[in-house]
Amino acid sequence: MTDALKRLSEEGVAIWLDDLSRKRITSGNLAELIDQQHVVGVTTNPTIFQKAISQGDGYDQQLSDLAARKVTVEEAIRMITTADVRDAADILRPVFDATNGQDGRVSIEVDPRLAHNEHATVAEAKQLAWLVDRPNTLIKIPATMAGVPAISEVIGRGISVNVTLIFSLERYRAVMDAYLTGLEKAKERGLDLSEIHSVASFFVSRVDTEIDKRLDSIGTDEAKALRGKAALANARLAYQAYEEVFSSDRWNALEKAGANKQRPLWASTGVKDPAYPDTLYVTELVAPNTVNTMPEATLEATEDHGEISGNTVAGTYEQARADLDALEKLGIAYDDVVQVLEDEGVEKFEASWNDLLKSTQAELERLAPSEG
Repeated sequence: MTDALKRLSEEGVAIWLDDLSRKRITSGNLAELIDQQHVVGVTTNPTIFQKAISQGDGYDQQLSDLAARKVTVEEAIRMITTADVRDAADILRPVFDATNGQDGRVSIEVDPRLAHNEHATVAEAKQLAWLVDRPNTLIKIPATMAGVPAISEVIGRGISVNVTLIFSLERYRAVMDAYLTGLEKAKERGLDLSEIHSVASFFVSRVDTEIDKRLDSIGTDEAKALRGKAALANARLAYQAYEEVFSSDRWNALEKAGANKQRPLWASTGVKDPAYPDTLYVTELVAPNTVNTMPEATLEATEDHGEISGNTVAGTYEQARADLDALEKLGIAYDDVVQVLEDEGVEKFEASWNDLLKSTQAELERLAPSEG
């Protein structure tokens, strides 16, 4: 094993695990990853919970109790998922304390069916924060058109947020603006800005998946030469935007009032195309004050053979812009790609949520006590 994960941490990249299950909590595996593999946070999503609850018997006792109480399937899911997040948050609490609240965080997502409903998203975020009741929770809100104003409102109430499903540079700038607006609201309300944290989850691998598909259909040598370049270019330009916003006069005024920067978080960092190195979206996105949330396979690949050679984002902006411009010249419309990806992202999480509802309902029925 290399010291790649240690070096990554030393470069200012916080390593978070993109997975959670009760078995990971109760077996001591999560504690082990924190202790031995520099993991300092956890992200979850509906797909992760659907997989966790439908596999094994780790949830049987709680499901049996919930079935006996005849709770609705929605309530059962919230009880189960918030219990896991609460327990994971307790395991990560020492990291949270040691990093003044920056890391040691566990994310939980609002119901994805609310992605296009601003007011319901705000209400759900407040409810989740209350239910989990841990200071080191992040409430995940998707960066849809309805999600952006919801982010400002939730931040303005002092609730820390993980903004998810960001694909476009324009939407990312809107997300950062929403964060600053939220901080300004919180300041007006007299809240302690130093206790409010946020990350902006910029999705990576899905960009290559969609654009490579379009490049393959063009099929020219020029098109083939651009395969695997779009996702890194997009993420690197996002970091450039982050540097601009968080050195502005508007930000400086908030920082003087105790505010924390909203860190870019590289999400969807598992490599989908076997033609690419399996650590591509880790080793090529090393920059200070970022987070990389990895599926376990990517974490292990990075530990095993990841080559961390310092900052791999600085000095790349000109080439990144040239790569995206070259795609436009080939007729691949950036705005169309990112909209397709956002729509698909919401649909996938909704589908996972519906699968979660179905599998949980089946478990509640299986474990329900016989009447009599």
